[in-house]
Amino acid sequence: MPGRFLEISLSTPDIRASLDFYESLGFWQAPTGEVWSHPYGVVTDGRLVLGLHELPDFDAITFVHPDVAAIAKSLSAAGVALTLRHTDPEVFNRIEFVDPAGQKIRMLAARTFSPTGRTADQDSLLGYFTQYSMPAADLGAVAAFWEALGFVAMPAQDEPYGHQSLTSDGIDLALHSPRLHSAPALVFCDERMAAKVDRLRDSGVAFDASLPRGLAPAGNALLDAPEGTQLLLLTGTL
Repeated sequence: MPGRFLEISLSTPDIRASLDFYESLGFWQAPTGEVWSHPYGVVTDGRLVLGLHELPDFDAITFVHPDVAAIAKSLSAAGVALTLRHTDPEVFNRIEFVDPAGQKIRMLAARTFSPTGRTADQDSLLGYFTQYSMPAADLGAVAAFWEALGFVAMPAQDEPYGHQSLTSDGIDLALHSPRLHSAPALVFCDERMAAKVDRLRDSGVAFDASLPRGLAPAGNALLDAPEGTQLLLLTGTL
């Protein structure tokens, strides 16, 4: 129902700092259009797409659908409250709503950047992007909400951290308990993550001193981007 995944939209107070950070980790930029009046950039590692918006409170998981007005009607009929609705013929159509845990979801009528025509020759310096993990106190209610949007809820897993994956053909999400970690995180995995973390430290990257509960510091790490996005680096696979 939400359409095709476009990007994980991130608010940043300094778009240049955020762009430099991700490019230093092996991401590259995609050419952006002129839909947004605020400064906007896109970076990707070939699997993950991040939209960097120099505008407060613009964080969201963003999708594209050719008929946003029809989707808005369907969502409203299903009891989903829209927090923003721009569906007039004269404007760029977009709507916003939130899941039961407060995660904002945005749907746009068209893409806001062009494909780069480039694929990843190898994983970024962070390893293989697996999922965007979000805190949710009521995993069942949140999972059911996303299933109604077309995601497939997988059985809960305890390793490498407690979570429930929500899969789709555009972006994989996950839910974790706020007691485990209170913030969302971009999750990267690699069997040789310890070596990757050591190389990043040697290059001057500073890691967060804390980790989600239950994760050992050997082979796992938490990295904060300039705009506050958290990147969780894990040894192993998901």
